[in-house]
Amino acid sequence: MAHKLTTDEMHRLSIDEFHQSEKTPLTVVIDNVRSLNNIGSIFRTADAFRIEQIVLCGICSTPPHREIHKTALGAEQSVDWVYFEQTTDCLCTLKSKGYKIYAIEQVDNSIKLGSQEFALHFGNKIKTPIAIVLGNEVDGVQDEVLPLCDGALEIPQYGTKHSLNVSCAAAIIMWELFKILQR
Repeated sequence: MAHKLTTDEMHRLSIDEFHQSEKTPLTVVIDNVRSLNNIGSIFRTADAFRIEQIVLCGICSTPPHREIHKTALGAEQSVDWVYFEQTTDCLCTLKSKGYKIYAIEQVDNSIKLGSQEFALHFGNKIKTPIAIVLGNEVDGVQDEVLPLCDGALEIPQYGTKHSLNVSCAAAIIMWELFKILQR
């Protein structure tokens, strides 16, 4: 039986080293997510893939918060974050900085992960920063936010449910984009 690796054996960064390291050019916008556990989990995944920043919007609670820390396990201290009261203001700011913005949502003409369209759309070296918008646990991405997005990404699903938990969806999307952005 193999032994579990220690943090030292895995060569993990300190928080200071994380802050100084090169980041994956991906911003995660959290649009009115109410669960602090989901927010903490998204922070933890963002730390794993060295995401450049998280933007918390609307009803999202912000660090420091005991319930966020419970699932983030300190990632809320390593990953940069900002807060916007309105998600639409956040997206306008990101657009002014040259970001391509994708809602993670089931809409007409969404690009399904793993599809030929996804491969064609993201197959070349991406030259602009990307932001993804993750929506509320019940209502998804706000209707008024969708027109500000350059497109939508969808995770194909084959069971009886129509959606995944927002933190699970975030992890899948971050991983898929991380692989592309690291080329």
